Amino acid sequence: MKKLFTSESVTEGHPDKLCDYISDSILDSYLEKDENARVACETVAGKGEIYITGEISSTADIDIEKVVRNTIKEVGYENSKYDIDYKTCTIRINISKQSPDIAQGVDKSLEDREGENIESEGAGDQGLMFGYACDETEELMPLPISLAHKLARKLTEVRKNKVIDYLRPDGKVQVTVEYENEEPVRVDTIVVSSQHLPEIELETLKKDIMEKVIKTTIPENLLDKKTKYFINPTGRFVIGGPLGDSGLTGRKIIVDTYGGAARHGGGAFSGKDATKVDRSASYMARCIAKNIVANGYAKRCEIQLAYSIGVAKPVSIYVNTYGTYTIPEEEIIKKIENNFDLTPTGIINYLGLKKPIYRKTTNYGHFGKKDLPWEFVTKM
Repeated sequence: MKKLFTSESVTEGHPDKLCDYISDSILDSYLEKDENARVACETVAGKGEIYITGEISSTADIDIEKVVRNTIKEVGYENSKYDIDYKTCTIRINISKQSPDIAQGVDKSLEDREGENIESEGAGDQGLMFGYACDETEELMPLPISLAHKLARKLTEVRKNKVIDYLRPDGKVQVTVEYENEEPVRVDTIVVSSQHLPEIELETLKKDIMEKVIKTTIPENLLDKKTKYFINPTGRFVIGGPLGDSGLTGRKIIVDTYGGAARHGGGAFSGKDATKVDRSASYMARCIAKNIVANGYAKRCEIQLAYSIGVAKPVSIYVNTYGTYTIPEEEIIKKIENNFDLTPTGIINYLGLKKPIYRKTTNYGHFGKKDLPWEFVTKM
């Protein structure tokens, strides 16, 4: 049976991703000076203005405005005529400390308060988190999101390296893959929309993106005469970034994860320290799912973890291998329980989540990057 599946990615200049990057840059700045910082930082971007809000409790003293301007500069925004200028944009900051009601449940878990011998903080919130892996790619990610991230990254590379020197930071891509009997066989459709300078002709842009982005990124064996290409299909994309659309932290959660190939619990990642299980437990769930597939126990695997605020142990662990298991799923659950400490403190220690590693996660997906600790494979 044939079917089509589509995933999208965005460049670091997309207004939502810019907000994610600013939030994670602020988080890393605190963790560099205070590994126990409690950070929940949200960013809003609009015309000529960046608004920072949230809750931060830390011993560190950080120049947040400087971090914000440096991040915008790094992305490449320096022209308020077309997007936003890191030098002149207004930055408003409204940060308070973490609520003491939340802090008391994180500092000391319910189990600890009731006399159980569990050396762990409580979860920073309730929620459900999913992790996923499959054998479609070397990094054990779904092919559509893997290709979409590679295209988006390539768009940024050719801009920053001046291979296509008229591109601007904002951009989006979309890849549709055709599956036959659950196996990817070809790329059906590619959509690329890239911000550009006004003087460039559309046909020039289409040719450059086809030759210097698409054909250098997508494997030739996945393209054929029937593959459809839509490059800047509106015909013009000069106004971009927060001038074209407002941006908000946490609005690209499907781009950040599996491109829609797996379920999502709804919690965003960027700007949150690891006591927030929205982030840390999602990373752990990916680690578990990837190890199950890498160890040959299944071809596909989805893990769900769920937590109560203030409680250390997950309230549930769910495993779905879509019938591809090579050992019983009950045995897989036992391997998870025997190999992984799923309390917040256990996850933080196992993955080293007190380190300032989060800027590396923001762009082009939080999963599938070899240098991130939840991507490491061990024998289970």
